[in-house]
Amino acid sequence: MSEYRYKLPDVGEGVVEAEIVEWRIKVGDTVEEDQPILDVMTDKATVEVPCAVNGTVTKIVGEPGDVIPVGTEILFIDTGGAPAPSEDPEEKSAEPKDEAPKEEPKPEPAKEEKKPEPKPEPKAAPAPVARAEGDRPLASPAVRQRAMENDIDLSTVPGTGPAGRITHQDLDDFIASGGRLAARAGGGGSSRAKRTGVEETKIIGLRRKIAENMVKAKTTIPHIAYVEEIDLTALEDLRKHLNATKRDDQPKLTLIPFLAAALCRALPQTPQANAHYDTEAGVLTKYEAVHLGIATATPNGLMVPTIRHAEAMDVWELATELGRLAKAARDGKATKDELSGSTITITSLGAIGGLVTTPVINLPETAIIGVNKMQELPRFDEGGLVVPRKLMNLSSSFDHRIVDGYEAAVLIQNVKGYLENPATLFM
Repeated sequence: MSEYRYKLPDVGEGVVEAEIVEWRIKVGDTVEEDQPILDVMTDKATVEVPCAVNGTVTKIVGEPGDVIPVGTEILFIDTGGAPAPSEDPEEKSAEPKDEAPKEEPKPEPAKEEKKPEPKPEPKAAPAPVARAEGDRPLASPAVRQRAMENDIDLSTVPGTGPAGRITHQDLDDFIASGGRLAARAGGGGSSRAKRTGVEETKIIGLRRKIAENMVKAKTTIPHIAYVEEIDLTALEDLRKHLNATKRDDQPKLTLIPFLAAALCRALPQTPQANAHYDTEAGVLTKYEAVHLGIATATPNGLMVPTIRHAEAMDVWELATELGRLAKAARDGKATKDELSGSTITITSLGAIGGLVTTPVINLPETAIIGVNKMQELPRFDEGGLVVPRKLMNLSSSFDHRIVDGYEAAVLIQNVKGYLENPATLFM
């Protein structure tokens, strides 16, 4: 029997440490080369770490939330047990003739390797895990997100991970056994029943990075907010026409590609809003290129994938790249380069965007443009008649150390001009 000590590999250029997000294995599991065993996070990217050898896990080092330097021994694997399953069957058929009846054929190793791996037992709904009153179930943020999406009370899901931690496999088994339906049906009773649950969640991974960045942005940057009403009636007519006449290989257009195009047209007159400010060095770097960050909600938290050289794209190209990057971010497949390098950011809450927001600037940028919901409201036309118009507030924040209030207003008024007269975007 030989032991392989697996060290945390280099998960990205220049990365010296990574935060453990979730172990996909546990002690006793049989693992194979290239099998995903661990999720770690660096900057804003979650990286899947594969196994290097075949064998059986004997020891795991580090819990979710721990920050581990690259090169640290995090996993111990008995490599002597890996090839055994393919060789043992022949040995078993030959040995029972000479050896004691049923104690020597080594059923135990086979059981140990089968136990952690298939988990086929929960054909019936598993019984609620035995936890003390008030104890919260242990699970990673990703597992909690899945449970919430499936209306599952994690306190009813048995956990097979360390200290009873609920894994993705536990959740799969619970749903497959009918536990999801039982959880919904069992939650009946009076609609006015008291809710007494309390849950404490350790803030780790992407959520911790977001928290750190928000604190740094709000304590470092003196924000100035600027809100303006935009009449999108003409733009909406154009957008609907373009969507109705588009080719099959073209994406459906939303408001964001038009806003992105308008912003790219307006920024050269306010270049300090398309910039990075290094607070410690006192250096402002203005960019001619518009590397447009698009704040994107994902199951793991807010990410900002970047459309490179947005100024060189038309609305169709912007829509295509926007869709590709948003999907990659939500699927957890966006690369480190795709999640960095933005020079200005657009953030949108879509239809639930509210009337006004005060978005937080994405460090080290100097501006962020916020989209609110569109409404059809009455307005007076030039003849004094009340007419319906499609209106939306644009809420933006600026670094007041770099962008003066007048300059912020100039930028947004120029964007407003392009959006209210959409033909100018194509001139």
